[in-house]
Amino acid sequence: MSNDYDVIIIGSGAGGGTLALKLAPSGKRILILERGDYLPREKQNWDANEVFVRNRYVSRDTWHDRDDKPFQPGVHYFVGGATKMYGAALFRLREHDFTAHRTADGLTADWPIAYRDFEPYYTQAEQLYQVHGQRGDDPTDPPASAPYPHPPVSHEPRIAEIAEGLRRAGYHPSYAPSAILLDEADRANSRCIRCDSCDGYPCLVHAKADAEVIAVRPALQYPNVTLLTGAHVQRLETSASGREVSRVIVDRNGGREEFTARVVVVSCGAANSARLLLMSADTKHPRGLGNGSDMVGRHYMFHNAIALVALSRRENSTEFQKTLTINDFYRGAADYEFPLGNIQMLGKSKGPMFRDDAPRLAPGFTLGQMARHAVDFWLTSEDLALPENRVTLNPRGEIKLHYEFTNLEPLARLRRKLQSMLEDMDMHPHLIPNHLYFGKHIPIAGVAHQAGTCRFGSDPASSVLDVNCRTHEVDNLYVVDTSFFPSIGAVNPSLTAIANALRVGDHLLERLR
Repeated sequence: MSNDYDVIIIGSGAGGGTLALKLAPSGKRILILERGDYLPREKQNWDANEVFVRNRYVSRDTWHDRDDKPFQPGVHYFVGGATKMYGAALFRLREHDFTAHRTADGLTADWPIAYRDFEPYYTQAEQLYQVHGQRGDDPTDPPASAPYPHPPVSHEPRIAEIAEGLRRAGYHPSYAPSAILLDEADRANSRCIRCDSCDGYPCLVHAKADAEVIAVRPALQYPNVTLLTGAHVQRLETSASGREVSRVIVDRNGGREEFTARVVVVSCGAANSARLLLMSADTKHPRGLGNGSDMVGRHYMFHNAIALVALSRRENSTEFQKTLTINDFYRGAADYEFPLGNIQMLGKSKGPMFRDDAPRLAPGFTLGQMARHAVDFWLTSEDLALPENRVTLNPRGEIKLHYEFTNLEPLARLRRKLQSMLEDMDMHPHLIPNHLYFGKHIPIAGVAHQAGTCRFGSDPASSVLDVNCRTHEVDNLYVVDTSFFPSIGAVNPSLTAIANALRVGDHLLERLR
């Protein structure tokens, strides 16, 4: 096997996996380096106790908070990256997310490109990842050049009731954009079976449109694409000039291997991409690659989020629950001028998920009963890209995450809005006495939506990457994952990462001609 390639892609998730598929038809020699392996297909894939309590698929990494307290981050190292466990909710950022706007705690950052420049790639991303949805129901829907490639995933009866109740109360519930391989017109031959083990689980039947299924496996059908698993990249070495990556140093199966390429793409996730650049410091780049401006690792974001559960008197028999979203308050409310955020349904609760987070049980309720009566929501608001919120490394090379929560008032208001909405739609009489809601604020260990550590921009003094996601200081080094975000908006970042990989892919195809 040759150790020299046209392109090396480090990481196989939404960014790296998608980019590999984009480049594959070019005939260029492409190497994907993935530190993990294929996620095993086993019955435990759909076991809530294994997935959520025992953390069967979570990395054993140790990170540290700003006070040096160790914690286990919720990261997953597999072919397909974080998408193996994602909820497959593929939202577009809204138009105003691309421009600076006021929030309760300050001003967001401008993006160096406009939504209209990004839109064609959103359309391509939706088509590639087979997104189900419906345009027009959501008042914040940005312009789109094409309909969703597949019709929306239908609501089950309980969720349909909630949607109708919300409409009667004057709100605008819409279908959540879902990336699942579902054919409701031909259920007998549909890969997706609409099970209750999708959101937060790996898919045992490969019916979730994750980066492994949609991008990596198809890319590997091309003879010019190679995947190495168990390949943990240790550092990037540069040439004598410092202007190009000359070698990629890999720990694989306990041994050192070296690879070279015309172009090197880092797609390790926002925290680990920053870590790799920092670990690659040398005499020409004493603070790390791309870090002459001291911007690498800064502006870390991961959303303000809460999982909120309402316990209903009636049992909720829904299986595939993640079909509804509400954005009425995305840009603000009549009684609040600042953006609040996004509301969407979560996957259906199961008893083991409540083991550590439930309040004192309602009289006579077991964990299983609570799950059967639960109606589950996910609330997201925007956190700000502060330079002080950053990834650094401790002396052992472990990630140290300095993070202070920002802009929390909108999330608190969004929670109250949802509780009021449920009462407005006559759900109040159906709730457990005392209006029993409980929620779990996502701590810094919840890194599923991490972004921002290598922001892109036109000014090298305030950004790490140029508009094409190439580092300002190293000519053949790119970062293609959620690291590039200057701001995060209030919807799931995966579709934007996928669309950006397709956009950067067009640039690289021109470069490699």
